[in-house]
Amino acid sequence: MPLLPFALLDRWFAPAPEPRKVAWVGAHSYAHRGLHAPGVPENSCAAIEHAIAGGYGIECDVQRSGDGQPVVFHDFDLDRLTQESGPVARRSAAQLGAMQLSGTAQTIPTLRQVLKLVDGQVPILIEVKSSREQRVAATCLAVRRVLEGYTGAHGVMSFDPRVAGWFRRHSPHTVRGLVVTEGEDRALPGRIRRHLALWHARPDFLAYDIRDLPSRFAASQRRRGIPVATWTVRSAEHRDRAAVHADAPIFEGVVVAEKGAGAAA
Repeated sequence: MPLLPFALLDRWFAPAPEPRKVAWVGAHSYAHRGLHAPGVPENSCAAIEHAIAGGYGIECDVQRSGDGQPVVFHDFDLDRLTQESGPVARRSAAQLGAMQLSGTAQTIPTLRQVLKLVDGQVPILIEVKSSREQRVAATCLAVRRVLEGYTGAHGVMSFDPRVAGWFRRHSPHTVRGLVVTEGEDRALPGRIRRHLALWHARPDFLAYDIRDLPSRFAASQRRRGIPVATWTVRSAEHRDRAAVHADAPIFEGVVVAEKGAGAAA
């Protein structure tokens, strides 16, 4: 399929956002799951506080607890980061909030607790976790309820285009992103799937796998005004690649921190 029809269809089905709406996305570096390190677990309040202290934006993961609260935790199961096991979705927010993370005094926070900490001091990108078996509407609604009245710079993003699509319909002022990884799926069928996801999501920005940059798809969206953040920047080589092919790094470690707080590397 020629490139030109894709470009025309992209403009029609997924128009670029108003520049003022997304200008902040490319103006910061983002600490992946907060600024975590040994003794400071990922997605913990301590990691959030360390990112704020450094002047960095924050990327965090959110899923729905068993009692319908958005909690900040990456894995669907508890095994890797806690002494408990089994699905996060089978525990209440209070139960999760009592679980220690990685043998520290830190526990699993709710999104509300994290937003209270951030309080508009730095921007935050909230990745909504989902699976094919899940109905995303309940999680999206729970996140939107917590975001009501929050005035700091924030965006909601997901690998699942249904999430951005939901926010487009039900919370159009919320900045929404599509998370993309190409992997080995770079042939025509993969390109078609990425464009279909784009048209479904109609995102205001992309969060792209650094391993896939440079990417013709990412570059074409960036040229027409859709900012591209990139994850996960873990090395000097990644940092330099992000500087050329993206607008903002989502980083781990001190590689980006050494370049200075705030501005994208």
